[in-house]
Amino acid sequence: MKRICYNSGIKKRHFHHTPDTFRDHPELADRALPSLDARLAILAPAVPELAVAAAARAIAEWGRPASDVTHLVLATYSGAHMPGADLRLASLLGLCHSAQRTMLLVLFRAPLADGDTATLVMQALFGDGAGAVIVGAGGETEVERRLFEMVSASQTVIPDSEDAAAGRLGERGLLFRPSPRMPNLVRRHVEECLLDAVAPLGGLGDSGGGDWNDMFWAVHPGRPAILDGVEAGLALAPGKLAASRRVLSEYGNMSGASMIIVLDQLRRQHREEMDGRLGVMLGLGPGVTVETMVLRSVNGMEKT
Repeated sequence: MKRICYNSGIKKRHFHHTPDTFRDHPELADRALPSLDARLAILAPAVPELAVAAAARAIAEWGRPASDVTHLVLATYSGAHMPGADLRLASLLGLCHSAQRTMLLVLFRAPLADGDTATLVMQALFGDGAGAVIVGAGGETEVERRLFEMVSASQTVIPDSEDAAAGRLGERGLLFRPSPRMPNLVRRHVEECLLDAVAPLGGLGDSGGGDWNDMFWAVHPGRPAILDGVEAGLALAPGKLAASRRVLSEYGNMSGASMIIVLDQLRRQHREEMDGRLGVMLGLGPGVTVETMVLRSVNGMEKT
C-alpha cells in the first residue's frame, strides 16, 4: 500500500467528512453489515453542502447576484435522491424558481474485495472536492470579466479501448477497474484525438510538437501515468502539465471537479503563459472517450 501511495504522486487529499462519521456509522467499515442506507443518508446533505461552497465563491467573483443565474448544471458521482441535489443547491444559492436545472448523476464508487489491487489504487487516488464556473454567452459588463472563451469542443473514442477504463454497477455501487493498457493507449492516440478537435479551426499546422507546446494545457489529473501518456504522446515540454500535476499532488483525483481546479490553478499561477493564447482542456473516461475543449484565454487576465 505504501508503494501504491508513493507512485500515486499525491501528497495529500481532502475529505468532506471527519472520523466522527465512521464512529457514528460502524457499518461503513464492516463489509458484513449492510451500509447502503447509511451511505445515502450521509450523502444527501453532503453533496449540496460541498457544491454550494464552490458555487457561492464563483458567483461572488462573478460579481452579479445569484438571482441572475438562468441555468444550473450539477454533476456528481455521489448519492441518488428525489428531488436531487440540484434543487437543494438552487435553494441554498438563492436562485430564481424559474432557473433551469440539469443534473448528471453517476452512482458512487465503492471498494471491491479487501486486498484487491484495483481497490487499493482507487482508494489511493480519489478525494472529495467541488468546482464551479459561471458560463455566459454575452460580452463583458461593468462587473463581469471573462477568463476563458470556449472556441470548440469535440468527443473522440479511442478504437479497441472498451476494457481500458471499465466499470460495473453492483450492490455496492459503481465498481471501477482501471486497465494498465490505458496510459499507452493515451500516448498512442491522444494526438489524433486533438487533431479532430482543432480541425474546425483550420488545424494548427502540419505537425503536433511545436504547435502543441504553444498552447496552455488543462488535462484531467486522473493519475501520473495518464499525464505522462499525454505528455509523451504530444511531445510536450517539461512543465506544460504543471497545473495538472500540482492539483493531483495537492488534492488527488476529484473526478470532474478536478478540471475546474486545474483551470483555476492556470489562471492564478500561469497567466503570463496564457494571455490571448489558445489552450486545451482535456478529459478521459470510459470508452476510452477523450473529451476536448479548445479555449482561448482572455488578454489582460488578472491574477487573483
